[in-house]
Amino acid sequence: MPAGVPEPSGAPFDPAVLARLATELFSALPGQSFAPHGAQAPGNIAPPGSPLVSPAGFGPGVPGTPIPQGQIPGTNVLPASPTQVLSLGNRAPALLPAAQAGNGVPDKVLGAVPAYEPRSGGALLGVPESLDAGRPQAGASPYYFLNDVGVPAAAEPAGPRTDLFPSPPQQSGLSAPTSAGLPAAGAQPSPPQYYFVDSVVLPSGYVTPAKPAPHATVPLAGGDRHPPFDVHAVRRDFPILQERVNGRQLVWFDNAATTHKPQSVIDRISYFYEHENSNIHRAAHELAARATDAYEGARERVRRFLNAPDVNEVIFVRGTTEAINLVAKSWGAQHVGEGDEIIVSNLEHHANIVPWQQLAAAKGAKLRVIPVDDSGQVLLDEYRKLLNDRTKIVAVTQVSNALGTVTPVKEIVELAHRAGARALVDGAQSVSHMRVDVQDLGADFFVFSGHKVFGPTGIGVVWGKREVLEDMPPWQGGGNMIADVTFEKTVFQPIPNKFEAGTGNIADAVGLGAAIDYVNKIGIENIARYEHDLLVYGMRQLATIKGVRLIGTAADKASVMSFVLDGYSTEEVGHALNDEGIAVRTGHHCAQPILRRFGVETTVRPSLAFYNTFDEIDRLVAVVRGLASQRRKG
Repeated sequence: MPAGVPEPSGAPFDPAVLARLATELFSALPGQSFAPHGAQAPGNIAPPGSPLVSPAGFGPGVPGTPIPQGQIPGTNVLPASPTQVLSLGNRAPALLPAAQAGNGVPDKVLGAVPAYEPRSGGALLGVPESLDAGRPQAGASPYYFLNDVGVPAAAEPAGPRTDLFPSPPQQSGLSAPTSAGLPAAGAQPSPPQYYFVDSVVLPSGYVTPAKPAPHATVPLAGGDRHPPFDVHAVRRDFPILQERVNGRQLVWFDNAATTHKPQSVIDRISYFYEHENSNIHRAAHELAARATDAYEGARERVRRFLNAPDVNEVIFVRGTTEAINLVAKSWGAQHVGEGDEIIVSNLEHHANIVPWQQLAAAKGAKLRVIPVDDSGQVLLDEYRKLLNDRTKIVAVTQVSNALGTVTPVKEIVELAHRAGARALVDGAQSVSHMRVDVQDLGADFFVFSGHKVFGPTGIGVVWGKREVLEDMPPWQGGGNMIADVTFEKTVFQPIPNKFEAGTGNIADAVGLGAAIDYVNKIGIENIARYEHDLLVYGMRQLATIKGVRLIGTAADKASVMSFVLDGYSTEEVGHALNDEGIAVRTGHHCAQPILRRFGVETTVRPSLAFYNTFDEIDRLVAVVRGLASQRRKG
């Protein structure tokens, strides 16, 4: 411990010491690299697109104050009084009270965040506490939102945790600050809520006392205010975001195709294979019991996530495509006949078109299409005209994978039911962006894929109303779905087993349960709010580029920012972005009818998730703007 540096005690410390230590910290940052867990850290401590920042003139060679990641451009999420410094302990920002005037510490210092660390250790979401021996205990986890995940699922409070984004305390019990921002002498404050970090480690090794939650809020349209979303803390839970592509930090804007997995999901799947691997339901041994509990526990997590009334209404399949095929081939084969009609919208993914086309061709039925307006929103008046007593089922997406349009599915479902038809909602693109309540939607079927909601590939869900599912024949035959077999007849299991023939994707169902746990820990409303701000910012920035045409501009959108650029093929734009480490999808996105409605065959499709940042959007916009400035003709 350097001479003159006080021992960490939690007591208030001399502002002059703070000033000297802060100066030491920031003077050391530009030339220093940090390597997680002893690994060699690539490049500078700041990730690409996030230059080291400080007030103008503070420190030689340090640029001005660009917008930090996680802050909405054009807003000020920090009050004038706190000073923000870098936490070298866990790379999350902490707020120190502003020091006294004349002590050399600026009023506001925005510290750069080092390259994102891989996570190691920590409790596992969904791992039975009794089976987690040898792992770090709950409460010791350095991971975002995971300090209490050793608690069994039954003991977890329902709904998202409200303490993750604490509101500014009205009567916090904290002592009144002095003019210097430090607690009054002799005050006995109550234990504060901490904002992600418990301390700040300065280069000297001195550990500052823990700091209370900041009072910063983000002003939104309509006067709404909420605590800021800490995207840096979220990103540390996703190890793949540390990948470098073409020498640059990966920017993942291909979330509509698949989302990345938090470490807790990766760990949970690994834990299954290490400690629980077995087939389910029948064997009289311990591992079968563990595997069955984990698999059925995941089913219950899905039920809660969708607010379904009955866990047996949740059927595991491989993904949304298989889910729609199950409904078309089982329910459709039984209930659709010659001259009947099936309605889809112009927005649909091929997976919600082709199975119904096949059914219509086999049965002599007709496929009818809800048109969309020039913004990409469905025309409800035209939909009403399509409904009649021959309509048997209406199958629509909740969010378009090609345009991002959020459709009025609740009204669509209600109108279908008035006509005596069933309704299926494709939720592949909605469950990761917004709260889904199947009882509120009123649909007869809701389907989605695990890999779109930060879970594994190869697992998906059909939810259906009990009375509808029980009336449907199984669509596959084999093990797990039978109660009794003779050569004369077979008796099938009740739902959901009737629709889960053979050995299911047990491990990835468990991984889906862990992904749902993770989303619930953060709170889907927090995710939706932050992603909306990202989307609005990205759409506005792209719209400023001459030659960019946005495809899909509905007032209600989620995630997707499809566009084309004059003078370039979409593939050329995608390659230029990839050269800068930015991953987007180009092509028709398995949604050719809706793209042709807008006169294009392909688009560039950046799509967002809650681990993306405003800086990443700026990186994408800079590449597209550069291409536009040197536009080629023909």
